[in-house]
Amino acid sequence: MYLKSLEISGFKSFAKKVDLRFNASISAIVGPNGSGKSNVAEAFRFVLGEQSIKSMRGKRGEDLIFNGTSSSSQLNRASAKIVFDNSKKFLDIDYEEVSIERIVYRDGANQYFINKNLVRLKDITELLAGANIGSSGYHIISQGEADRILNVNSQERRAIIEEALGLKIYQYKRIVSERKLQKVAENIEKVQSLRRENAPHLKFLKKQVEKIQESLEMREELRKLYQEYFKRENFYLKYWNDKLEKDKNPLIAELSKLEDRLNQTRSLLFKKHDEPSEKNHNLIIFEKRLNELRKEKDTLNLKLGRVEGTISALKIVQPKLGEKTTKDFSWDEIKNLEEKLVSQVELAESLEDANQIKTILKRVKQLFSQFIADHLKSEVLGNQPEGRQSIKLKELKIEQEKIEKELNILNLEEKQVLFQYHSLKLEIEKERDSNRDAELAVFEIASQQNEIRAKLNFLKNQEEKIIIDGEEYRKELREAYILAGKESTQFQSIGLKNEKGEILNQFDCIKEERNIQIERRKKLERIKIKIEDLGGGAGEEILKEYKETQQRDEFLTCEISDLEKSAEGLTLLINELKEKINIEFKEGLLKIDNQFRDFFVLMFGGGKASLKLVKEQKIKKNRENELNLSEEDLIAEIEEPADKEEGIEVNVALPNKKIKGLQMLSGGERSLTSIALLFAMSQVNPPPFIILDETDAALDEANSKKYGDMIENLSRSSQLILITHNRETMSRANILYGVTMGNDGISKLLSVHFDEAVKVAK
Repeated sequence: MYLKSLEISGFKSFAKKVDLRFNASISAIVGPNGSGKSNVAEAFRFVLGEQSIKSMRGKRGEDLIFNGTSSSSQLNRASAKIVFDNSKKFLDIDYEEVSIERIVYRDGANQYFINKNLVRLKDITELLAGANIGSSGYHIISQGEADRILNVNSQERRAIIEEALGLKIYQYKRIVSERKLQKVAENIEKVQSLRRENAPHLKFLKKQVEKIQESLEMREELRKLYQEYFKRENFYLKYWNDKLEKDKNPLIAELSKLEDRLNQTRSLLFKKHDEPSEKNHNLIIFEKRLNELRKEKDTLNLKLGRVEGTISALKIVQPKLGEKTTKDFSWDEIKNLEEKLVSQVELAESLEDANQIKTILKRVKQLFSQFIADHLKSEVLGNQPEGRQSIKLKELKIEQEKIEKELNILNLEEKQVLFQYHSLKLEIEKERDSNRDAELAVFEIASQQNEIRAKLNFLKNQEEKIIIDGEEYRKELREAYILAGKESTQFQSIGLKNEKGEILNQFDCIKEERNIQIERRKKLERIKIKIEDLGGGAGEEILKEYKETQQRDEFLTCEISDLEKSAEGLTLLINELKEKINIEFKEGLLKIDNQFRDFFVLMFGGGKASLKLVKEQKIKKNRENELNLSEEDLIAEIEEPADKEEGIEVNVALPNKKIKGLQMLSGGERSLTSIALLFAMSQVNPPPFIILDETDAALDEANSKKYGDMIENLSRSSQLILITHNRETMSRANILYGVTMGNDGISKLLSVHFDEAVKVAK
């Protein structure tokens, strides 16, 4: 026994929990009409995952829940639980006992459980499909659906037979694979779209990367050129620094020696010149006296200038009749003016700059002008005395004459002293001719010093050039470190070769013309300009972005490849499933056809019955309504869909009757035919259990006995749950469950012994 029990709670008329146990090969559920016994069959469909509320005689999910009566309130949920004995592992799950439960709530929500674990409907469908169990099909025949297999079209009939043959799991896999294939195709299109979107940016980045690569190549070339340039330049600078230092030191030493000789010669010469002599002494006396006389003259000239200036000032302010006159001023005021003028004149005497002297003279002029302006007054002069100014003027003239006399005496003395000084000096010059040899020696030494200084200056100029070259060298080192990296400045270990590949040494590099090294530097500058034009500043970021974008493109390409492989695999799987379904279907159909023929003969006592594969045919729309077409024209107008599967057509011929085709059968004959076909399918691939809801309702007593025999035969391979009113059918059951409904409208379950079954059926 596969089916152990069915538990119903709140489902339709079963308000209270009921538990049906199926521990016999044939179990019968009986009861009067309207008692709710068919709800048991619908409970099976419900718990096995039926989604069509209409097939369970409802419109909405809440129609499956007990709706209450006048004496009982409605419930908020309905549940059904079926328990299987899985000791033979007919269900692909590692449990000895498997319970499947479904709960529906008034809001329409559903919950599914396998062994009390919440699962999806899909999980239940997959589990049951492997055991050839479904929520609908030939193993559950609800009330009034006994001849459904005869009423459906050939394609639907094929689906029922495929399910009976256990091909539903393959069909399910095929449908799932087709959906996956469709999803894969959509994903391929999405990934291709992403790759197309990524392509322009990748192309742009690739161009940037090419520039960066070119820049990197140039940097590498720059690095190598820098290393050669720096090594040669290092040789050059070191050689010339050493050479200049070597050439300069002997010259400095020689110049120092000449300086010592010059100092010695000069000291001897000066010593000879400084020997005391009477002439030299007299010459010094004359020079001293000349200086004294000139100072005295300067003093007198200054005094004379003051006096003459004062006289001139007094003459200017001398009043005249009818003119503006000055106000009286004191001798102290004049003395004050004199002091100011004297200080300015003394300052002028100490200066040699003509412009400064002119400035002082302007200041003297301003002092006079200011003095006169301060003492002018507007008065009309009358017959007044000369006043104190006239007296002062006379005194000044006397002093002027005195000073002029003293100056004349000094001039005469100066001439005499000057004559004596020149005569004595001429004599001394003659004596100096004897010292010319010493002076020539001084000149010779000075000449040699000048030559050495000229050489040192030349070396200094060379040294300055080398210093400039060294600064440029260090500047290039810094730039090289930035542009070409640290390696470009590490040139010590590299080897230099000429065009012939011969290794060069330091002296070979130094002998090279300087213009060649200058050309190397110009080449470096050109490469640096090219690198700047290429714009390698954000190279690392672009390379990183390109790498990421390229990886994304490669990932998308790989993704497309994987999806295409997956699509190929799914297509291959679908084709294999189709082929497997087709082969097994044809083999199974042949077996069902044989069984159907036997059951049909058994039910009708003769006749013929067969199943035939046919393709649905369709007449072209533009000709299908034309009634005057000939048979040949009509056949010519038939279209056969190329990709549609073949359907199943049922052909019957009753014994002793000229009846062909299902349309000609009566209701009872249709029931017998459908029962024969259903039992034939059950015999070929027996399901774990079969539920038959009043499939025997239309049978007479004779046929009921045949039906009973067929049930007993069928129970050897499948567990049967029969919902029936038929006494003959009940007599074949091992367990009878009675369903009754009282005034409260609630279905109740009764267990009845077989000897009481007849009473219950009434």
